[in-house]
Amino acid sequence: MIQTTNVSPTLDGLFQRNLARQPNAPALLDPINKARISGRPPLRMTFAQADRAISALAAHFVESGLPINSVIGLQLPNTIEFMLTVLAAHRAGLIVALLPQLWRQAELTAALNRTGARAIVTMSKIDGVSHADLAMNAAAEAFSIRHVCGFGEDLPEGMASLDLALKSGRSSERVVVQDGRKAALVSFDVTADGLRAVPRTHLNLIAGGLAVFLESRIPQGARLMSAFAPSSFAGLTSSLLLWLLSGGTLALHHPFDSEALERQINDCACDTLVTPGPMALRLTDADMGSRVPTLRHVIGLWRMPEQVASSAQWTAEQARFTDVYLFGEVGLFGARRTADGVPVPIMPGPHGAPRDVPGTSIAGETLLTSKGTLALRGPMVTVAAYAPPTPPSDALMAPPPPPDYADTGYAARLDRSSGAICITAPPSGIVSVGGYRFLSQDLQEWAKRLGQGALLTALPDRLCGYRLAGRAQDNARGRDALNQLGLNPLMAEAFRDRTIIG
Repeated sequence: MIQTTNVSPTLDGLFQRNLARQPNAPALLDPINKARISGRPPLRMTFAQADRAISALAAHFVESGLPINSVIGLQLPNTIEFMLTVLAAHRAGLIVALLPQLWRQAELTAALNRTGARAIVTMSKIDGVSHADLAMNAAAEAFSIRHVCGFGEDLPEGMASLDLALKSGRSSERVVVQDGRKAALVSFDVTADGLRAVPRTHLNLIAGGLAVFLESRIPQGARLMSAFAPSSFAGLTSSLLLWLLSGGTLALHHPFDSEALERQINDCACDTLVTPGPMALRLTDADMGSRVPTLRHVIGLWRMPEQVASSAQWTAEQARFTDVYLFGEVGLFGARRTADGVPVPIMPGPHGAPRDVPGTSIAGETLLTSKGTLALRGPMVTVAAYAPPTPPSDALMAPPPPPDYADTGYAARLDRSSGAICITAPPSGIVSVGGYRFLSQDLQEWAKRLGQGALLTALPDRLCGYRLAGRAQDNARGRDALNQLGLNPLMAEAFRDRTIIG
């Protein structure tokens, strides 16, 4: 068995605390439509069963020769395997790099090379796409990769099966110091300077989870339903961390099937739902009380935080609504709506969690920069990851001290009457389609590869921020060309044929 020594709180330490208190309580529940997503039957695990699975996966990573502090990339759906693998990597002393599901070979290769990842974990198929083949192709171009493994059937030759590792029940004698100050996670952001790797410690992650957990007043032993992709800092903290902090049950929904979501909420008697903000507000379009009677807390995550102030009123009296403002991978903050369902003003300066309880610990701080943009600082923000580049060493002037905050790039101003922060626009030059961000100039560069007359542009969309639309002389050939280049399918599908029915 892997031996751990606790120095300060870690994710595995939080799990071990829950395990000791209630080993036979339900811990993790798969999406009810998992067979459609991955071809695998849904699983249900107690804390004791999850612990054995985590130990077996951790032993596999150790026996594969991955040294402590190695980076391991994860591209998995929102299923039990994702949560188990994150905790197993930490138990083995590894650092997890989150790889969004829509990333294809070009983005995967760039991220793996940027972090020097030694291994990659994936699923054989996700939503009909062979992610096992994607991982093998990306690993061939990432010189640091030494181990490729996956869940599921029909894995390519050379890919290790993690299902066999789970069945073996092995454990390892590696000694791992569980130190919350050590790196635990790397996520990826897109800024004006391009792709940026953002590392975080266990303590950074716990701080992010606490900010949401305390602001939304989730009870201990909560039955959580997460319908938000976990392949980002916000996605992980609003699912894995909320579960570990509450010590309850985490049910997972692979976004997005509204009928399956409601059925699973009722089957699991979930009291807390985590979902994108625009989707959450749609729950009140019909009789929410009769459809999902057990819900008491709804957490809406806003990838477009500039939309919160103008969003619809939350009218469901049975549940309280909490807005969580997301700023790429920089950080987040939450604000529980008033009893009448209206968003609360966001004031500049330090804020606790909960916001309306004086004397609480500082969860973070919001401020305006001299450029008229919103900046964040606090225990979850890794300022160094967003620091401006160091000037050349031959510069005659001494460089200014680095800022103690991270600039989100979101345009903001202060309301003259209330003094509250008004977020007015997303970062310039960056296109956000759901949870995926691109440089607008990159869209044009890829369109040029399709020949003369090709166009790829971003159109405003209330639900997703932007949607992509493309035009080429032959749309079908354009889609094939972008797929062969290993690009995100959002770009390829922008060139789908559109038939106008008169």
